[in-house]
Amino acid sequence: MILDDILARTRADLTTRRQAQPIAQLEATAASRPAVRSLARALRRPDQIACIAEFKRRSPSAGWIAETADPATVARAYATGGAQALSILTDGPFFGGSLADLAAARAACDPPVLRKDFIIDRYQIVEARAAGADAILLIVAALADPELSSLLAATREVGLEALVEAHDADEVRRAVAVGAMVIGINNRDLRTFTVDRDLACRLRPQVPPDRVVVAESGIRAAADVARLRAAGIDAMLVGETLMRAPDPAAALRSLLG
Repeated sequence: MILDDILARTRADLTTRRQAQPIAQLEATAASRPAVRSLARALRRPDQIACIAEFKRRSPSAGWIAETADPATVARAYATGGAQALSILTDGPFFGGSLADLAAARAACDPPVLRKDFIIDRYQIVEARAAGADAILLIVAALADPELSSLLAATREVGLEALVEAHDADEVRRAVAVGAMVIGINNRDLRTFTVDRDLACRLRPQVPPDRVVVAESGIRAAADVARLRAAGIDAMLVGETLMRAPDPAAALRSLLG
């Protein structure tokens, strides 16, 4: 499965990065970073749907989307278009991203920045804070419950917030049970990369009203956004649609209506 391949490569790369830069160095850098901007607060917009706009050069399912895109330029366009937060893919082998992309986006605009990667170790959380992230992604499908709980606690300890991503009803239950305050429901199954565009709407009732719910994947038009809003979704994460647009700011304004 694709997710298994990505996780195996992530573990191997993590071993190399640990040797190149000990975690104590990263912790010192992280401690010097500016105050974190709250992802959950940015996404709470009564009677409106917020947007996490994603910078993504490629994906295993789509191939290259925008190989030469500049993260700072795209980040500024997203902020101009009305994004409440940014998601930056930092996985290199499968998504063509890097922590340098995140740092560039963080420096270019004001919305909170999410490190979107395959987080399996506290080291990556400290890496994210050192690079300037305000939040990280934790994928329920990639983690057993003890790992999920431990990494969520480590995220809070480092001072970040987490978007905890689920792909089915059981994973939503696990995300709620572990205490995640921002829960992503990904319409794309990371095991097969197939998309069910109504999944987030169907699973929304399983999430308590005090949590922020983010719909992810398959969001391409204003009609999709209207359907999410009607289902009580708080926010959406949109990447490929915006990355392929000649004018990302205008594309985002069109989505938001």
